[in-house]
Amino acid sequence: IYDHVGGGFHRYATDAAWQVPHFEKMLYDNAQLARLYVAAFQATARPSFARVARETLDYVAREMTAPGGGFYAASDADSEGEEGTFFLWTPAEIRAALSAPEADAVLAYYGVSERGNFEGRNILHVERPLADVAATLGLTAEALAARLAPARARLYEVRRRRIPPFTDTKILAGWNGLMISAFARAGAVLREPAYVERARAAARFVLDRMQPDGSLRRIWIDGAAAED
Repeated sequence: IYDHVGGGFHRYATDAAWQVPHFEKMLYDNAQLARLYVAAFQATARPSFARVARETLDYVAREMTAPGGGFYAASDADSEGEEGTFFLWTPAEIRAALSAPEADAVLAYYGVSERGNFEGRNILHVERPLADVAATLGLTAEALAARLAPARARLYEVRRRRIPPFTDTKILAGWNGLMISAFARAGAVLREPAYVERARAAARFVLDRMQPDGSLRRIWIDGAAAED
């Protein structure tokens, strides 16, 4: 259910293998998962946990943040009238976007096939450890990781040209509290001042705009604080 190209987690899996997600992304899920990955990094010192936390928070900062600093509620599952279209790939699309070595790495690591794993196209999905895939390509794990990182960035730029899912721009006080906590904790643990500033900006938004008479409102919508 992780978005390997853009960061962040989809709402839930719809199959027993946790391969096919419901493609909606919810602010509260990503807040709690980002904080969990930060805690996992603290406990284990595994760089992969820190990477997922950073990618999730960077996604929220980039795509789920209002101009005033508050965080939007969700992004939809559908685009162009179909579920998941924005997130799916064919081998041809990947090869057109990347160099041959990068495309081979992406196809192998994320299990991309001509048949596809969702309605004839592919959800990028990791089924085997990095080192195992690297061995099949004649690479070290480090070399494969170094090849995948720029490939993901390029795929993200290609994906940005697609029609995106609808963003639910409501700002909910409770969900913002969860994400403020996630950014603040990540900023302290990962030593990332920009995350702390992101938490401050969102807190200012909630405190300045969502309690017009001193009582905190639940929601900010259409330029005003409200209860429903």
